[in-house]
Amino acid sequence: MTSLSHRRFLRASAALFTGVLLAACGKAPEPAPAPAPAPQAAAPAPAPAPVKVYTVGTDAAYAPFESQNEKGEIVGFSVDLLNAIAAKAGIEVKFVNTPWEGIFNSLQQGDRDLLISSITITDERKQTMDFSDPYFDAHQLIAVPEKSKVAKFDDLKKLKVGVQTGTTGDEVVTKLLGKTNTNVKRFESTPLALKELEAGGVDAVVADNGVVINYVANHPTAKFRTINDPAFEPEQYGIAVKKGNTELLEKINKGLAEIRADGTYDRIYAQHFGEKK
Repeated sequence: MTSLSHRRFLRASAALFTGVLLAACGKAPEPAPAPAPAPQAAAPAPAPAPVKVYTVGTDAAYAPFESQNEKGEIVGFSVDLLNAIAAKAGIEVKFVNTPWEGIFNSLQQGDRDLLISSITITDERKQTMDFSDPYFDAHQLIAVPEKSKVAKFDDLKKLKVGVQTGTTGDEVVTKLLGKTNTNVKRFESTPLALKELEAGGVDAVVADNGVVINYVANHPTAKFRTINDPAFEPEQYGIAVKKGNTELLEKINKGLAEIRADGTYDRIYAQHFGEKK
């Protein structure tokens, strides 16, 4: 090998060595990024808790407080009032026509959660149920034929008197005439007692003033007159709940207070009875 060829060989070898050395010192290629995990399906939203609907017992034969219209719907002052209370209290209610004779048992047995049926708050009833704050002032009223000579409650002592079974009217008449007196004639509802008065089967009817006034106004051909005796004690209606159900009672009282404060109560009252005097 000539010296020229030898030099060329050395240069080529050096270049090759340098390339190998540079390749060995270079950065390793970066690994490819891992694929992103597949998105997980969102967990289904929990089903909303079922809304508690409170069943309300009412004897729908007591206009203008609670009665049935031509469609069979329960309507009246009590219905409008409790619906307004429920809206304020954040609860739902469902009205069920419940005969008066079994209405208190339906509450005690748990078939009804609430009762609103022109129920007078009495000490005796407080022993077996709890009452809301009063929502209506009432008293007993006597209905007689237009030509009757009755002028006061005591005049009924020797007459046949119609009452609704188990009401405060029944209580006061029974006290006046005596527990065993057959002249106390009991009916399933006050309107039935008043129909019997119209037919001449009884001489007088004693019942809550609101119902008597409404009946007389809507039956002018019956030709009744009414007698307000000061001997009758003032009464107040309340909404009844099962004894010890303080949670529901607090909701009802809260709603009642709110509709009194914002004028809703007065509007409902005026709709059914006219403006308060």
